[in-house]
Amino acid sequence: MLNEFPSAIALRDAIAAKKISAVEVVRQSLQRQQQLEPQLNCFTTSTPALALAAAERADEALRQSHGAALGALHGLPISVKDLIAVGGVRQTFGSRSMEHNIAQTDAPAVARIKAAGACIVGTTTTSEFGCKAVGDSPLTGITRNPWNTAKTPGGSSCGAAASVAAGVTPFALGTDGAGSIRAPSSLSGLFGIKPQFARVPVFPAAAAPTLVHIGPLARTVRDAALLLSVIAGHDARDPFSVAAAAPDFLGACELPIKGMRLAWSPTLGYARPDAEIVRLTTAAVKKFEALGCEIIDLDQGIGADPADLWMAEFYAGVGTRLHDTLRNRRDLLDPAVASMLDQALNQTVFDYYSKVFARYQFREKIRTLFDSFDLLLTPTLPVAAFDVGIDVPPQFAERNLCSWQYYTYPFNLTGQPAASLPVGFTAAGLPVGLQLVAKINHETDIFRAAASFEAAYPWAGVKPNIFIAGDTL
Repeated sequence: MLNEFPSAIALRDAIAAKKISAVEVVRQSLQRQQQLEPQLNCFTTSTPALALAAAERADEALRQSHGAALGALHGLPISVKDLIAVGGVRQTFGSRSMEHNIAQTDAPAVARIKAAGACIVGTTTTSEFGCKAVGDSPLTGITRNPWNTAKTPGGSSCGAAASVAAGVTPFALGTDGAGSIRAPSSLSGLFGIKPQFARVPVFPAAAAPTLVHIGPLARTVRDAALLLSVIAGHDARDPFSVAAAAPDFLGACELPIKGMRLAWSPTLGYARPDAEIVRLTTAAVKKFEALGCEIIDLDQGIGADPADLWMAEFYAGVGTRLHDTLRNRRDLLDPAVASMLDQALNQTVFDYYSKVFARYQFREKIRTLFDSFDLLLTPTLPVAAFDVGIDVPPQFAERNLCSWQYYTYPFNLTGQPAASLPVGFTAAGLPVGLQLVAKINHETDIFRAAASFEAAYPWAGVKPNIFIAGDTL
């Protein structure tokens, strides 16, 4: 069964029906992890003992259940990005400065997946403190894209994306401060969603606490909906945490999309996407139209590029958190990251707060823009996967570590739900994603549209070529 890269829901149902044990599933996940790690480098820390102990508990619970309800993630292998705390496990943030740090407590999302029966097979690689949109760090080196190992899987949730695309686990937990779930999902052929800001509580506090979201990367829309339904919900330790009950994400996947109003903007008014990206995403928009949606051309985009608003806040937060390291152990940091942090810390208070207030104005402008449609569609990224070992695609050399992404960071500034949906492959066989952005608190519209698109144009059965020959799992 595992030869087929089954969905999380199919695996969970097979475990519940006793067609396969949780221990068998986890052992095969760990075996795949071990086999592929030399090629892909997806994991900072492997946790086989933690995973197998959880799998054994899952199998014992099933034996003792006598028909009682099981956890939503019962027996399922999963990974957690190294920026999210797993109590008792090394949490390095992708940095040599934190190489031996041990997380003292489970983040709320981690506690919830454990309680739902998931089995954590390891923590996945990230660029240093999530500060780059590619998959490398001084601590862990280069993480590679399973569709072409000479290419990056994107970042900063690089290990999460590459491992899910490679079939190590059906889904993973990632973080997104500027596109770090959506960008690697686009470059790796996955569905990944940044839910409404603070829909999933963050604790301990992130270095950029008003920008960072936790969410799922998965091979199918419903698997992402399942995982999000487990990790969403209020937690008093996060002062921003959404207090309302989480929507029915799985239920939204069953809703029809005929009549939805979808705005389409290939540039947002300022981006310079590759022609092939525009061609593939435009074709996907036409498919939504064929499914009964009304398409609105948003020719004017969203106005001026808000990259400077995002950079001022994100890098100032990380720079403040790393102030002592920058002063006393700078040699341990990625030079490109250290340079960006220097620039942010050199802002005056006036410059910083001027951008904070401009951010609030931008947020309100975008909120009212969405009054006339349900979703905004854009390319997720302006490019497909590019070579490893570089920080910025060559055609965007004037941009910085994250601003080359163009389409993703605006919606960290607004906090809106946003996802990347796989919509095809380039002539070179590299995945391309379409970004779906919803109104505030309306993740259900994303799941509604994405599930209908997936049903009409499924992608999860397509595997990276690296695993077709000699794949014994």
